[in-house]
Amino acid sequence: MTQQNVTVAVTGAGGTGVAKALLASLQRDDRVGHVNLLVSANGRKLVAFEFQTGEDPDSVVQALEATSTKVRFLDPADMSGPVTSGSYPTDAMIILPCAAGVLGRIAHGQTESLIERAADVMLKQRRKLVLCLREAPLNLIHLRNMVAVTEAGATVYPMIPTYYNVPETLAQLRDEFVERVLQFLGLPGTDRYQWDGTDTTARRERTQAR
Repeated sequence: MTQQNVTVAVTGAGGTGVAKALLASLQRDDRVGHVNLLVSANGRKLVAFEFQTGEDPDSVVQALEATSTKVRFLDPADMSGPVTSGSYPTDAMIILPCAAGVLGRIAHGQTESLIERAADVMLKQRRKLVLCLREAPLNLIHLRNMVAVTEAGATVYPMIPTYYNVPETLAQLRDEFVERVLQFLGLPGTDRYQWDGTDTTARRERTQAR
């Protein structure tokens, strides 16, 4: 089995706990051989705020529990990182959460950090780029940037939960969103949320428990 090489970027928007859950799934998935992790300066601020920890790289890695040997932490300020080149094999890149400013820079080819450069490489190499935008409400600039990146080949996957599985906790909302993203990438971890025409396993479990 050929293992996938995945890049995960965390930027300055709320919801870094969802990134932590995504990283946990990727680390325990035998189909994933390597994860490159990039956290922007503002992303580190959000991790520190949401997890009550320091902003230094070591504290951020510990807070996100990205401690598996398959994870490599890359400095977004280092433009010589491997993901800067199309010759480096990457199967997918997920930016979660994706700040509106990062979306805008990607839409206009402005590579101010290794995160935008890595995204630019994914587009030019016609590889999977998933932008989990965390912004509301959306103004016209946001919408036009979303159109631009979609036309360039990316997928805008906003951090919007579903409700038909009757989630009762934030953790349930988080875990289902992560699973939906992983399914989209071809790395499903469960079929509990799959609609069978009448219901889902998760919904049945939760409604029967009431």
